[in-house]
Amino acid sequence: MTDASLTGPAPVAPSVRIESIDVVRGFALLGILLLNILGFGLPFRAYFDPSVDGAVAGIDFGVYVGVELFAEGAMRALFSMLFGAGVAILATGARAKGPGIYYRRQLLLLAIGLFDAFVLLWVGDILVPYALAGLVLYLCRNWQPRALVASAVVVFLYLATACGGMWLILSIPAFTDDPGALEAWRQTKAAFTPTEAALATERIRFEGAYPEAFAANAQAVLATYAQGLPLFIFWDALACMLLGMALYKTGVLQGQRSVRFYVVLAICGFGIGLAVNAFEVTMKVTSGFDLKWVSGASVPTNDLGRVSMGLGYASLVMIICARGWLARVRYGLAAAGRMALSNYILQSIFGLLLFHDIGLGLWNELARSELYIIVLAQWAVMIEFSTWWLRRFRFGPLEWLWRSLTYGRFQPMAVR
Repeated sequence: MTDASLTGPAPVAPSVRIESIDVVRGFALLGILLLNILGFGLPFRAYFDPSVDGAVAGIDFGVYVGVELFAEGAMRALFSMLFGAGVAILATGARAKGPGIYYRRQLLLLAIGLFDAFVLLWVGDILVPYALAGLVLYLCRNWQPRALVASAVVVFLYLATACGGMWLILSIPAFTDDPGALEAWRQTKAAFTPTEAALATERIRFEGAYPEAFAANAQAVLATYAQGLPLFIFWDALACMLLGMALYKTGVLQGQRSVRFYVVLAICGFGIGLAVNAFEVTMKVTSGFDLKWVSGASVPTNDLGRVSMGLGYASLVMIICARGWLARVRYGLAAAGRMALSNYILQSIFGLLLFHDIGLGLWNELARSELYIIVLAQWAVMIEFSTWWLRRFRFGPLEWLWRSLTYGRFQPMAVR
C-alpha cells in the first residue's frame, strides 16, 4: 500500500525528493520542541536544571529523566547534520548554483533567524548560528568524507576540551583551597548564576507589554551572541554540519547503505548515547544538580552522547524507510520536514502566543509534564498543516519566500 492510498494524492515535489532525508528532518524538527518547550514555558535555566521548576520528584522528574536520556541535544544534532546534508545537495553536483546564490540564501536565512530571535522573542533561535556556520561550510563543499569527518572530530574535541576546562574550574573547591583558584571558581560560578536583575529581565520578557518584552529579550539575545555563540553554539552547529555533509556524501542519509549497516549503526549509536546520557543524568541527580553538571557548558561528554543518539535515530528512520513500515507516519513526518523552516517559525509563534502575556500568559504557570500536552497538540497541528498545505502548494510558505528571494523571482507555487 502506498502513501498516496492512505492520505490522498501525494504532493508534487518541486524537484526529486529524498524521502529518508525529509522523514528524518521532520522527526528532528518535532523532536526539537521537546526541549524548546522548556525555554518557552519555564525560566530558561530550567532547560538545564529541573530544580529551578521543582521537577525533582514524581511525574515531572520522570519526564525530565526521559527527555534527558532520549532527546536532549540529540534532535538538535540531527537537525544540524541534515543542514549539512542540505548544503551538500545545494552546493555540489548538478544542483549547484554558484557562490552568489548560495551566500544570498544564507544571508536571507540569517535575516529570518534575526526576526525569530528579536521580533518573535525566541532567545533560543538556531537559525542565526545555522546561517553563520553555513557561510563557512560552503568552503568545505568539495572535501572528501574522510576530511569532513576528521574536521568534525577536531571541532568536537575543541568543544569537549572547553567544557572539560569549565568543569574543572567549577570543581575547584573539591580539590584545592588555594585562594587564587577559589577566586577563579567564584567568578566563574557568578557568571553562570543569574542575578536578581537578570531574573527580573526574564520576567519582563514574558510578562511585560510587547515593547518592554522586546527590549528585555534583545538584551538576552545580544548576550547570547556575545558569549555563547562564538565560544560554543557556532562550533556545535558546524561540527554536526560537517558530519552531516560526510554522511550525505557516503549515502548514509539517503538510505543507500544496507539494512545491516543501519542496524549496526543504530545499536552502536543508541548503546553509546544512552550509556553516556545515563551517566550524565546520574551525576546531575546525585550531585544535587551541581552547577558543573547543569551549567550547559561544562559537561565534556555532552557531544558524544547527543551525536551518538542522533546517529541512532537517523539509522532507525533509514531502516523504517527501507522496510516500508509506518507509511502514514512517514508521510506526515516527510511533509513536516519539507516545511521545516515554516514549522520551526510556527513553533516560535506558538511560543509567543501561548506563553507571553501578550498572548495567553502561560509562562511559568504549567508543570513540566503539562507542557508536553502542548507539545503533542503542536505536533498534530504541524503535521496536519503541512500535509494539507503540500497537497495544494509546491513549497511551504516561508520556503517559498526564501526561495523566491534567493533567486530574485517568484517561484511557481500551486501544485499542477
